[in-house]
Amino acid sequence: MFKIFANSWKTKEIRSKILYTLMIFAIIRMGTLIALPGIDVSGVAAAREAMGMGTLYNMIAGGANSSWSLFAMGIGPYITASIIMQLLTIAIPKFEQLSKEGPEGRKKLQGYSRYGTVILAFIQGAGLTYTYKSMFVSNNPLFYVASVISLVCGTMFIMWLAEQITAKGIGNGSSMVIFINIISSLPQGIATLYYTITGSGLVGVGKVVAILVILIIVLAFIVCVNTGERRLPVQYSSKMAGRSQMGGRGTHMPIKVNTAGVISIIFALSLLQFPQQIGNFISNKSDAFETVLEYTSMTHPVGAVLYVLLILFFTYFYTSIVINPNEIAMNMKKNGGFIPGIRPGQPTSAYIARVVNRITLVGGICYALLALVPILLQWIFSINVGFGGTTLIIVVGVALDVVKSLESQLLMRHYKGFLSE
Repeated sequence: MFKIFANSWKTKEIRSKILYTLMIFAIIRMGTLIALPGIDVSGVAAAREAMGMGTLYNMIAGGANSSWSLFAMGIGPYITASIIMQLLTIAIPKFEQLSKEGPEGRKKLQGYSRYGTVILAFIQGAGLTYTYKSMFVSNNPLFYVASVISLVCGTMFIMWLAEQITAKGIGNGSSMVIFINIISSLPQGIATLYYTITGSGLVGVGKVVAILVILIIVLAFIVCVNTGERRLPVQYSSKMAGRSQMGGRGTHMPIKVNTAGVISIIFALSLLQFPQQIGNFISNKSDAFETVLEYTSMTHPVGAVLYVLLILFFTYFYTSIVINPNEIAMNMKKNGGFIPGIRPGQPTSAYIARVVNRITLVGGICYALLALVPILLQWIFSINVGFGGTTLIIVVGVALDVVKSLESQLLMRHYKGFLSE
């Protein structure tokens, strides 16, 4: 990996992309320091102390949510709009047709995602402004309007920066923005955790060592899960083209351990935290609603079980959207391909579906366990860990994608140089 980074830095073209990406990172981090108009700085500081820096959403936003900057919502609305558009592509025939029309169709779908981002950003910005309206220096409605507009503009600007990283940088812009925000929040989270634990003397130091060992094991486990795949052997029958015999080659069809990835965790987290979001708009909560909030908290055993079940559900749901066994079997049959020992057509489709369901169960359980790491650490050590399985999954996944992207760019440059000679 380090060799790939060293070779990429020596290549002028790739070095320019890296520097361009780093420049955009600097712009994003500077934007998180610009406060919204009309915000009471002292109130923000007090709220930050009370809220902490440990929520996943806050880390994805780069800590901007607690400081109430222009980039408080981060790229979250764009990610949500993109996921909704992926789901609508399967449900609506017109969108499905656009997805099959090549670059032009995908460009139109991306435009719809941008419109959806604006709508979601307005809704979320209004909700955030209403929830924390006590932080403003005045009750003037203009401050609230300016806050919502600033939040929406901040999100759209980050979305544009992410697209610039995709077009001119080193990788997927949306993932890179989330990556840099999480990385920037980790040092403060680690420092807070360290000073919280070390107040107990040697016992606290022992907890730090134990937590570090657990996180290293989790990190290695995440790498194994991300790179793990089931390879189904596929054989293609030979064909006669004139006097030549074509085909007859053998290959494999890779199926990832968890096709849904971190999306299933994000969906489950959003749905489980929905009652808490509703509770922010209610000043006088009933006893029944307070009970619901207590049981849906992830630190409660019932909430933890619901969290795991939702992760498994959305893992299967998203995998069923991405992988269509009937379509794979039909395309394989058209191209003269078959799985050894399995008849083409419906038996192949049923076999692929059975393999996908089994490996999806394994992947869903693995990701559910990883998502429970912060909760388990809180139960065991009685401390609030601001980072854990979900953030590490995102960081490791993006890091592996960056390495693969740089490796492919180096390989393409090698081929270009070979052909030019």
